[in-house]
Amino acid sequence: MIIFVRHAQSAANAGQSTESPDSIALTEAGIQQAAAFARAWPSRPSRIVSSPYLRAMQTAQPLASKFNLMVMTAPVQEFTYLCPAKCAGTTAAERRSWVGEYWKASDPDFRDGPEAETFREFVERTKVALQLARGLGSGMVVVFCHGQFMQMVRWLGADPLRVIDPCAMRAFRSVDLEHPIHHCEQYQLPAD
Repeated sequence: MIIFVRHAQSAANAGQSTESPDSIALTEAGIQQAAAFARAWPSRPSRIVSSPYLRAMQTAQPLASKFNLMVMTAPVQEFTYLCPAKCAGTTAAERRSWVGEYWKASDPDFRDGPEAETFREFVERTKVALQLARGLGSGMVVVFCHGQFMQMVRWLGADPLRVIDPCAMRAFRSVDLEHPIHHCEQYQLPAD
């Protein structure tokens, strides 16, 4: 059984400016959310996996501490489609127009700049991460990750063979906006 969990509230989610996608920390509210999540978790996982991004690692740590488990990292980080250097020192509100332009273009092969990922690369990375997660053996694997990553897991689960084109990209964005994934929300991967 694989259970994906979105990280708790981060500084970016709270409207604060951030420097790089991987270094965004939890807010005080997020720290409390992660602690509450761990307290409520009913049974010992066989493994805990996390995105290498700080906010996911911070969310995973209370559960790992509760059961004295190590946290393994995997490529389940957020979709970074805007160039991190361009976004350094900005807030989500300040990036809103760039986000709108990116999704309006819906070009699955567009790269916004160094260290940015194309939509097609994001799809392929998610497929690889799912294969890795399924290969971790039996038992309960809890994977701490990010909202758009979880959306992609669900989206691919509905149609793993879909053609990745502008139409598919717009469809993904529509699902992401219409069905947001909340902090510490869980999604259990259906059995094969």
